[in-house]
Amino acid sequence: MTISTPDDFTQRWRQPPNFPLEVAFDYTFLPAVDVLDHVRRDEEVRFTILGDDDWQVRMDRTAAFRTAPIGEIVTWPFRLVHFNLGRFYDDLLGGFQEEVMIPWRTHLSARGFTWQRLAPILFLSTAGASSTYHNDNSHGLVWQVDGTKTFHSYLDPDKHLSAGAAVVGETTSEDPPEHAEADRQSITMSPGDHLWSHALTPHWVTTESPLAMSVTLSHGGLCHQGHFSERELALRGYWDKNPAEAWAHDLRNVRY
Repeated sequence: MTISTPDDFTQRWRQPPNFPLEVAFDYTFLPAVDVLDHVRRDEEVRFTILGDDDWQVRMDRTAAFRTAPIGEIVTWPFRLVHFNLGRFYDDLLGGFQEEVMIPWRTHLSARGFTWQRLAPILFLSTAGASSTYHNDNSHGLVWQVDGTKTFHSYLDPDKHLSAGAAVVGETTSEDPPEHAEADRQSITMSPGDHLWSHALTPHWVTTESPLAMSVTLSHGGLCHQGHFSERELALRGYWDKNPAEAWAHDLRNVRY
């Protein structure tokens, strides 16, 4: 069921499964291919060349990724992520802070939410590419901007990975483990669709179109009127017992 009102959201955000929601952001991105051509040259971009080609082909493509013709790049299987979009607020993403981030923060704050970190992350990938199987320490508002992706998770994440196991990193691998199809929650997202991805829930994302672009607003330490989500309580408990690690946890998946 798509969540369409603030009251519905405040009732659903604390526990899985993931859910679609309606958000009206008044912002227009450049086409995905133009965004790709810009960010691939940035020193902080991270990408992985995929495919069944031999090792040398992948290495050659990796070396050429920043400089090869963009028309050639989009024919290669790859996944790309950029965690620091503030670098582009003066050019590629002009107006994004004013038209997306400030209104969303204001919307949450007006409804009793607080957070420790709220930042956008960019994802680009080509047909057949898949993310790793992983979980995030943060809640994600996934915004499908261009192309089509399918966001896979579980209807009952506890059945496959406890919050405690997620906290200590027992999730990340290239592919999801074997599981019954009936346990899976797969939501195909088209341009303009939004999805709420719960913190510490295992998931993976597949690309269904020739090129796809999405932006995730990552919410670290999200809290509503003093209450964290149910799975994040495991993270808070772990940090209470291991205070030296509390701010050493990177919210990013290091194996993307």
